[in-house]
Amino acid sequence: MNTPVSLAEFANVELPTREEAFAELAARLDGRLSVPGDPGWDADRLAWNLAVDQRPAAVVVAASAEDAVRTVRAAAASGLGVAAQSTGHNAGPLAAQADFDEVVLLRMHELLGVEIDAEARVARIQPGAQWGDVVAAATPHGLAALAGSSHDVGVMGYTLGGGVSWLARSHGLAANQVLAAEIVTADGELRRIDAEHDADLFWAIRGGGGDFGVVTALEFRLFPIAEVVAGMLLWPLEAADEVLRAWSEWTGGLPDSVTSTARVLRLPPLPELPPFLAGRSIVVIEAVCQESPGRAAELLAPLRALAPEIDTVHPQPVAELLQLHMDPPVPTPGHGDGMMLSEFSPATVRAFLEAVGPGSETALLSAEIRHLGGAVDPDAALALAAEHDVPVPGVVSGFDAQYLVYAVGIPMPGIGDALVMSLGRLFSRIEPWRAPVEYVNFAEHARSAEQLWGDRVHRLRAVKHEVDPEGLIRSNHPVRR
Repeated sequence: MNTPVSLAEFANVELPTREEAFAELAARLDGRLSVPGDPGWDADRLAWNLAVDQRPAAVVVAASAEDAVRTVRAAAASGLGVAAQSTGHNAGPLAAQADFDEVVLLRMHELLGVEIDAEARVARIQPGAQWGDVVAAATPHGLAALAGSSHDVGVMGYTLGGGVSWLARSHGLAANQVLAAEIVTADGELRRIDAEHDADLFWAIRGGGGDFGVVTALEFRLFPIAEVVAGMLLWPLEAADEVLRAWSEWTGGLPDSVTSTARVLRLPPLPELPPFLAGRSIVVIEAVCQESPGRAAELLAPLRALAPEIDTVHPQPVAELLQLHMDPPVPTPGHGDGMMLSEFSPATVRAFLEAVGPGSETALLSAEIRHLGGAVDPDAALALAAEHDVPVPGVVSGFDAQYLVYAVGIPMPGIGDALVMSLGRLFSRIEPWRAPVEYVNFAEHARSAEQLWGDRVHRLRAVKHEVDPEGLIRSNHPVRR
């Protein structure tokens, strides 16, 4: 392995050109460096959302944590920024920044290591790990993680942004279960941080995103959950009004053991979709119940009374939840955004369906509403932390909101303008019920730091100034903006 270079060594060497600086860095990496014109350039700069065109100054594909150290030190000496990225989800706000061509994009997606301490119920992951990797490693031990909705969601970005899982209403945000992290800060030092070491920095990364350093490892708690009762209920789109009104009322009286999502889907006639989905417009409710099959049946009875066309709810291993949401299994172009709601009342349902329901002629592929509450409530999150002896939550302990909306479409040729208008129309219709908070992971376009973190942004900025006064570390949602 190459010997790490100190910041002083870089600072004392006069590098007359950026090309020479990149050549010096490339020679020290365990991984590789790409610059415009290289054969692998277009592949290395690719985001998960294929509609996002990332054009940084260079791309480092890391093969070790030491590569992150080397990249940060070299960028500092060359007057460039560094932005870490694993899968490249939510890349749009980063790529759109005016000075992104002065940033080294540090791709961490090849660092896939996952270690499970079954006795301690703790997972340690490298920055490129996806939820499929963690679930596969934890399941044989009868343990579950607060995982994302698909196997290919990156663990790192999802967790640093908060993390709303299928177990969120009972166990809170994924960020609240982080026990420790390893992070390369702007001074080029690799630190291990937790509640007792660099406590302010540890507070900031748990919900504050990637603006404070390059996180090279996370440790978080797992839970002894082997099986749930879960699945989807499906109706034709014409039933959307009745179904969404019933779902809205149903969510008002649920125990925290049930997390659910309602979705309006307009699916293209793709051959890879099953016949009951391909080319159809439908309304779907997905539900996960941490209950016995009998109790789950009692809870689901009001929805089943609406005679769904398809009902897949059944007892299943918790690992199967990665397939429930039917997310695309490969990188896909998309145009979407999110909003949090304080309620989903009959008036909200009506406004929502005016934008995406029958007859709306929307260009959106999917518009979903996730039910929050329970342990996602900030006060409940604090109580949960005290009860289970985990660190006090970070900057985002939970959300002062009851529902989370996310809508997206595929920007095919000829429908780009219609898609932008459809997304804007949906959010303008439900604006009266907007909650006073935002969710970083679903903010697919730039937001002000005040919108994302409210009054907590002042403490976040103090942490940023302390660990990165020159603004070397860049992220999709910077706190200094």
